[in-house]
Amino acid sequence: MSTSPISLVIIGAGGFGREALDTYLAAKAVGLIDIDLLGVVDDAITDGDAAKLDRLGVTYLGTREKLAAQTKVRLAVAIGDPRVRGRVTAECLSLGYELQSLVHPTAVIGSLTTVGPGSIVCAGVLVSTSVRLGRGVHLNPGATVGHDTTLEDDVSINPRAVISGNVLVGREALVGAGAVVLQGLEVGAGATVGAGACVTRDVDAGRIVKGVPAR
Repeated sequence: MSTSPISLVIIGAGGFGREALDTYLAAKAVGLIDIDLLGVVDDAITDGDAAKLDRLGVTYLGTREKLAAQTKVRLAVAIGDPRVRGRVTAECLSLGYELQSLVHPTAVIGSLTTVGPGSIVCAGVLVSTSVRLGRGVHLNPGATVGHDTTLEDDVSINPRAVISGNVLVGREALVGAGAVVLQGLEVGAGATVGAGACVTRDVDAGRIVKGVPAR
């Protein structure tokens, strides 16, 4: 007796949701992933985002309540806000869903590096050797992550940000576009590093820093 194949559902139809969709489509096109896309769910989809999904030929499945009817799926949680993503991911895991990681074929992943479940690595990302990406990490286009760095669960690294070697970025932290975190530093859980900032010392959990040097 045959069983139904596992399909992918992307949670989030906004900007990063469509980044994740592009990442999936590119990986699928070159055979890096063999799971088929069922569609996208979003609890507050805009008319504009719905129109863009339609133009891409991607099915909008409805709100997350619709997941209850989808038992043979894996999830990619593509919500840009790290804290919201962490909460939604925890809810989905508590319901027994598995997470699917997505890696764009133009991303470079170094040796001895691990990519956690549900992480999304977009186009042009460079990840060096011996890096650990936790569950649900988002690496936006062009981000760079240096050797021996750890990004904990639900971290977001925005476009063109540079994380140097031996850095620890805590759970649900966000590093803004074009920001730089210098070698050996720690960005605490839930912290936010503003766009274009240069982090020259540790950032406490929950803090917001910006500027050069970041304060």
